[in-house]
Amino acid sequence: MPRGLGLSSPSAARLFVLSALLHHLRGLNICTSGSATSCEECLLIHPKCAWCSKEEFGSTKFITSRCDFVENLITNGCAGELETPKSSINIMENLPLSSKGSSLTLSDVTQIMPQKISLNLRPGDKTSFRVQVRQVEDYPVDLYYLMDLSLSMKDDLDNIRNLGTKLAEEMRKLTSNFRLGFGSFVDKNISPFSYTAPRYQNNPCIGYKLFPHCVPSFGFRHLLSLTDKVDSFNEEVQKQKVSRNRDAPEGGFDAILQAAVCKEKIGWRKEASHLLVFTTDDVPHVALDGKLGGLVQPHDGQCHLNEANEYSASNQLDYPSLALLGEKLDENNIHLIFAVTKAHYILYKNFTALIPGTTVEILHQDSNNIIQLIVKAYNSIRSKVELTVWDSPEDVSLTFTATCQDGFLYPGLRKCADLQIGDTVSFEVSVEARSCPAENTSHTFTIKPAGFRDTLEVEVAYNCTCGCTKRMERNSSKCSGNGTYTCGLCECNSGYLGSKCECEEGENGNMYQNMCREAEGKPVCSGRGECSCNQCVCYKSEFGRIYGLFCECNDFSCARYKGVLCSGHGECHCGECKCHAGYIGDNCNCSTETNRCVSNASQMCSGRGNCVCGKCQCTEPGAFGETCEKCPTCPNVCSTKRDCIECMLHNSGGLADNQTCPKHCKDEIITRVDVLKTDDQHSVLCVYPVNNCVMKFTYSELPNGKSNLTVLKEPECGSAPNALTILLAVVGSILLIGIVLLVVWKLLVTIHDRREFARFQSERSRARYEMASNPLYRKPISTHSLDFTFNKLSKSYNGTID
Repeated sequence: MPRGLGLSSPSAARLFVLSALLHHLRGLNICTSGSATSCEECLLIHPKCAWCSKEEFGSTKFITSRCDFVENLITNGCAGELETPKSSINIMENLPLSSKGSSLTLSDVTQIMPQKISLNLRPGDKTSFRVQVRQVEDYPVDLYYLMDLSLSMKDDLDNIRNLGTKLAEEMRKLTSNFRLGFGSFVDKNISPFSYTAPRYQNNPCIGYKLFPHCVPSFGFRHLLSLTDKVDSFNEEVQKQKVSRNRDAPEGGFDAILQAAVCKEKIGWRKEASHLLVFTTDDVPHVALDGKLGGLVQPHDGQCHLNEANEYSASNQLDYPSLALLGEKLDENNIHLIFAVTKAHYILYKNFTALIPGTTVEILHQDSNNIIQLIVKAYNSIRSKVELTVWDSPEDVSLTFTATCQDGFLYPGLRKCADLQIGDTVSFEVSVEARSCPAENTSHTFTIKPAGFRDTLEVEVAYNCTCGCTKRMERNSSKCSGNGTYTCGLCECNSGYLGSKCECEEGENGNMYQNMCREAEGKPVCSGRGECSCNQCVCYKSEFGRIYGLFCECNDFSCARYKGVLCSGHGECHCGECKCHAGYIGDNCNCSTETNRCVSNASQMCSGRGNCVCGKCQCTEPGAFGETCEKCPTCPNVCSTKRDCIECMLHNSGGLADNQTCPKHCKDEIITRVDVLKTDDQHSVLCVYPVNNCVMKFTYSELPNGKSNLTVLKEPECGSAPNALTILLAVVGSILLIGIVLLVVWKLLVTIHDRREFARFQSERSRARYEMASNPLYRKPISTHSLDFTFNKLSKSYNGTID
């Protein structure tokens, strides 16, 4: 039942409202704003919140929250009666790390410290402990050789017939306790994976001209349990013959799973490193491929070897999934080594990202490099340590900080590489409980280095109960005999109300109606409850809890994200989401963790972006990648890649000096060429000086996230000038210029003359006369006309006289 306020006048309520408003203006107090009504609720609000269990606490003039920061409670007079539990750690088993493996009883070898701890966690109160791991010297090794015996591997089988002796000699240089086993596989003997017609039952190679005789197809055969007698391995290999399946993919994943889970038949020792070498020249079948042959039952992850040591469920169960393989390999501490041909290297390399603790190496077509491959893979496995977590509780969050051999801290990383045998690395593990599970709940989870048998067992208990709760008083006189006194408050029996359970339900409380209003003029109890005995009794709601001094709050009217209240990462308090540790935002959908934003160079978003809600938002033009680590067009990309080229090819430069080259340049693939191609639009050309010469290289990003650097084998250097050549060039240039000038002059003169002649011809054509018709010429006068009159023979003449 709701508790009474213990106030005697309306002014006290108004004073409370005013003081709360002023406090809100000064800054939000997360403890008091959580509206905790019990000590347990107070502990869940924030790890710094404490509860005052003192009976007489606060003032009669205003309400003082019992849930507050410790310093505030002490200031308000609650010293000595505070409930503020803290998270604690108890180391239960802490044996020292061993230095060698085979010199001790195998069960006494310790490679992780401590071995067992217990945690008592208060929600939100983060605590941490340190884990140390060491790869001991001369540790026993069990190696199981799993070979593809399909027809394409015939030449490989011929080359490994004496593999056992040579491999044992090389491995005994690394450990004095080495055992070897052998198994083989082809594929499921059903259609369409194998030839199932009657004529192929005993010899599936019938009609195949290159190799007409082979043994029937089979799923997996365990041929030799792990033994230190290498001659037995050689004898077993020499007995083997290849088979033939129908499609290209093989059934290798069936064989890997059986080799991992059939521990007794294979002979895996608990106190040894387990290596499973998987050799093939083709791709594998994966889960759901079995449906092509009518196999709809998923793999159960169990051992199915019959008395003949053959996989008996090959024709009943589907192929295993990658997740199942990874689970069983990790469960049995097995390091899987893919030895595959170059054509399928990329595919199996991608598998290693999905199957933890797996490596891949390139196998020659005839397997003649298998020994060097195994030794290289074993050294690679022993050079790194990676922590894995098993059965992590949902209510607990874990963060790791690695301290590797260079002494630097790497937040968010749980692995170290480039180690030598005997090196010790440490990890700081921070643990935080997000919430409280059911009462008296405890959990256990395991921290384990991948491929190790050694584990750290962590027991988790939850500190969610206040000590004062155990001292409750039923029908206490402090509660007027009508309730249970717990942690300074009264929980009234049915039918009673008030801070001291002094009121009975149904009493006339009209005179105190104003005490049930948040402010003058507002509804009584905010319209969500009834005023009884000087306090509001809130209604029940099917959507959640209504609470508060005036029923003004509820736990279901907060912001949602994708339909989930407070995104599932916070608690709704009075219309506002109170986010769990590690989340912020109005709806608590924004993570404050920055582990995923830290690049390999330990920079936030590689210095090219901002970490927003746990993800990098790249601000540098051209930058991309999970941590903005890819940026072909950035100004400093050439200098960054140059450092990797100098340290990896010439063991020089700043990265080589501080021994960080393998870490910073692990994603760089460097190729040296005689002639550099610069016409690729997706690559960037970089140039830098080297001893009065110029070194060039191109840089591009590959789809798998790595960088491809193509470098000239030798820098380009110019030769010294030849004096005679220069003199001849100068003289020739002068002569050539002179000739050109003469030609130009002659050309200009010719053009001018032609223009003048054309003008003359034009004027001449306009003269339309000949020499005989000169317009200036006048004919001589030979005849004159005279006008006169005279009589001659009485005749008149008027005309010309000759």
